[in-house]
Amino acid sequence: MSKIDEILAVARSRSKDWPYAGAVTPQEAHELLGADNAVKLIDVRTNAERDWVGRVAIPEAQHGAVQWSIYPGGIANHAFIEQLNSIARKDQVLLFLCRSGVRSRGAAKLATEHGYQHCYDILEGFEGEKDEHSHRKNIGGWCKAGLPWTGA
Repeated sequence: MSKIDEILAVARSRSKDWPYAGAVTPQEAHELLGADNAVKLIDVRTNAERDWVGRVAIPEAQHGAVQWSIYPGGIANHAFIEQLNSIARKDQVLLFLCRSGVRSRGAAKLATEHGYQHCYDILEGFEGEKDEHSHRKNIGGWCKAGLPWTGA
């Protein structure tokens, strides 16, 4: 069994009857991206979040951005699937990322409902949960894990 197969098996075991393939930790997502160029991270945060907070630093070919909701106002992106169709294949392993792991679950679910076969949520998201001072990047997430990212 390859490292990719091992990680995805663990991710599927976390599924808790979720309506998508499973969930990976930020570290597992980074390992998957490094192990297979066909794995794609789909950042579902708003353009403003990526511009002002930071972006995952991985090869451009493996990184896609499709807003789950539109800033300002948090209005649902009704073109989400159409935009996803333009950057991802339905047979690819897709890793969905948001700020803290909520919107990415919705995105993985919707993509699965539209025929994407290997949708995984990235647990903890880019910034993780808020700490006791309501700050992010201190409890969980891509940034806290020390994975590559660029600041705003």
